[in-house]
Amino acid sequence: MSKQDLLIEIGTEELPPKALANLSKAFLWEIEQGLKNQQLAFSSSKAFATPRRLAVIVNDLDLMQPSSEMERFGPAIQAAFDADGKPTKAAEGFARSCGVGVSQLAQKDDGKVTKLFFSAVKEGQPTDTLLPAIINQALGALPIPKRMRWGSARDEFVRPVHWVIILLGSSVVPATVMGIDSGNESRGHRFHHPDTFVVNGSQDYESALLKARVVADFSKRRDMIRKQIIEQAENINARVVIDEDLLDEVTALVEWPVALTGTFDERFLDVPKEALVSSMKNHQKCFYLEDANGLIKPNFITISNLDSTHPERVIAGNERVIRPRLADAEFFFQQDKKHSLESRREKLKTVIFEQTLGTVFEKSQRVTSLARFIAEHIGADQALAVRAAELGKCDLLSGMVGEFAELQGIMGYYYALHDGEPAEVAQALNDSIYHGSLVMNYLEVRPASFSHWLNASILLLACSASANRLQVPRTLLPCVVQHLAYCASL
Repeated sequence: MSKQDLLIEIGTEELPPKALANLSKAFLWEIEQGLKNQQLAFSSSKAFATPRRLAVIVNDLDLMQPSSEMERFGPAIQAAFDADGKPTKAAEGFARSCGVGVSQLAQKDDGKVTKLFFSAVKEGQPTDTLLPAIINQALGALPIPKRMRWGSARDEFVRPVHWVIILLGSSVVPATVMGIDSGNESRGHRFHHPDTFVVNGSQDYESALLKARVVADFSKRRDMIRKQIIEQAENINARVVIDEDLLDEVTALVEWPVALTGTFDERFLDVPKEALVSSMKNHQKCFYLEDANGLIKPNFITISNLDSTHPERVIAGNERVIRPRLADAEFFFQQDKKHSLESRREKLKTVIFEQTLGTVFEKSQRVTSLARFIAEHIGADQALAVRAAELGKCDLLSGMVGEFAELQGIMGYYYALHDGEPAEVAQALNDSIYHGSLVMNYLEVRPASFSHWLNASILLLACSASANRLQVPRTLLPCVVQHLAYCASL
């Protein structure tokens, strides 16, 4: 049977970076399943993804669907004919559904009774006539939480579609996808190569895009970025800390990655490391660097989507943007230190924990009682355990946590040390959020940090059960069991 390679490219406006990898994998899977459902064999397939395109190459695809034999059983003979031997409505309806007359139906035993039987050979269809439906169904099945419309069309997708390539070998497969007629023209990098260019087939797809300043392969682009940022770090005798999720996200943001190193004022190093990292990573999508001692350096690496003739201007622009974010963190840190954690505790009475469970202050009181009880039974210092439980959620009202919610507990640790609280108490505030992922160095830490989780798990379980929201307790039960097992091991 004749075979050809298939190339599909869906050109769009910039796709959501955090969803790009999953969309690409899902698109490939849906295309594969669509081909298999139509009994179209192929040897291999590969997905490509950039901010402006989803693409799939299928190698050695059958050009013709194989013929298949269709067999159908109808009603039993007793129900198919009346006493006079005339066809009943059941028999006539079955024959009509098969597109034949009752006289053209056969009789066959299905292992239990003899029934009317129809068989026919269904001729296979050319692959190019099947592809439009397969592609449209694949796009419709992608995991897109919220689809959008554009122009006057009724088509919906994650982003507006601007061009579509469907090539079987070197021939264009006629189709309309998301309101766009298929062709053989793609588009390169938005700035370096904005013009269209012809793609002759799957064999030169990657090379053609590379000439247009687009690295189409997600994995190759990711490896390029990893290599570049490591080289950039080595140039200034530093070590880059590579967050794999951030690496995936910046890979999905660029088509032609160029790593650049910027700097920021050393005064910002007085701000807790976690706050600086949060600003650089979550807000600016930058990688931070450390020296040989693991201390953060006043540098960052950003990934540009532009091979600029004046990279110093791109660096200066990123430095200008990141400076206010770090200044915000510095401001909140300095302001927060003017008020102790203890002074914020009373204000927890205004923060609702859960509608039926009261305020965070009331939760803090419950946690304090649990911590005192657990400390007594494991021989820990009750005063330290109680103090840690009392201060456990006070950093919620700090400006830093208000701006960077992911720093809850971490900032409690820094503020507790600044307030002169014992190191054991400060560590407990950290572990009350990160319990289970950090090593607990102090026995006094355990009662307070565990009590936060035990209180929340049990009370939310009871609250959910009382409201008959059974799906919630099922998700909480493993958490409760895990914590109870941990308590038993203390």
